[in-house]
Amino acid sequence: MKFTDTIVIRVKAGDGGPGAVSFRREKYLPKGGPDGGDGGKGGSVYLEADRRYYNLSHFFKDRLYSAGKGKQGMGSNMTGKDGDDLVIKVPPGTEVINSETGETLADLTEEGVRYMIAEGGAGGKGNAFFKSSTNQAPGFAQSGIKCEEFEITLNLKLIADVGLIGLPNAGKSTLLSIITNAKPKIGSYPFTTLIPNLGVVSEENGKTYKIADIPGIIEGAHKGHGLGLSFLQHIERVKVILYLIDSTENDPAYNLKLLRSELRYYNNVLINKPYFIVLTKMDLADKDRIDRIKSILNDNNIISISSKDSTNIDKLKEVISDLLGNQDAS
Repeated sequence: MKFTDTIVIRVKAGDGGPGAVSFRREKYLPKGGPDGGDGGKGGSVYLEADRRYYNLSHFFKDRLYSAGKGKQGMGSNMTGKDGDDLVIKVPPGTEVINSETGETLADLTEEGVRYMIAEGGAGGKGNAFFKSSTNQAPGFAQSGIKCEEFEITLNLKLIADVGLIGLPNAGKSTLLSIITNAKPKIGSYPFTTLIPNLGVVSEENGKTYKIADIPGIIEGAHKGHGLGLSFLQHIERVKVILYLIDSTENDPAYNLKLLRSELRYYNNVLINKPYFIVLTKMDLADKDRIDRIKSILNDNNIISISSKDSTNIDKLKEVISDLLGNQDAS
């Protein structure tokens, strides 16, 4: 399954329709005055956040997405039909960027939010508009306004409440599958997760929150090594970060330091978000090892779990709920 989070497309609003050159032709008025109507307005191009889409793979690179043209005016002072608007659906969390200047034009984070990226051209005036005391029979009309096409970059940053950060094989996908409705592919090899996965947790009180599994980060991810750089942007919007540390690894303290370092280098704001350290695979490590790791890490925000046998999974959910509750209250 292809996952696309950045793509360049071209957009063009509809041209305005030309005005009409027309003169009344009635039985008893063979030389009637001008009655050419105005051209219709061109359609506009909108971008709208739609949660039915979760990435940008439904777009085609460099394709022109254009609205309808306004129709030509007609006689009897009839205005031409307006061109149809074009509404382009994008997943919530999509940034709209001017490809030429790099300026962020819109950030569509909320479902249903609509942004007009290109306004349709005005229709031209028909010859009836130009009638005057000195020009009783104008033989000309305006052309409609022509609209230029231009490029925009769509850049998706997943919207989630909780972000799972860990090295390859830290157990992120397995944990996500246990506590949410997500069904990521899971295997016993590095970089199991090749795309970000998003799951939803439903609590008994009716509240829900989203968890994003960010593909494995390795040392140098912020420089483009491994998979990390492509997906680090998806952690930017989360409220809470869970650092997943494999309790069977040789140096858990170094792994935690590495993860925090990569986040800091990518975006220093991330390191200050509320967090919890989750020691995974405790079913494969004895109690003494788990206690030793906790002592070395020397952090109050730490919990050990086993996704395989669901040990402490309910406690972890309580931790997440508390962290999110504190965020909502602040």
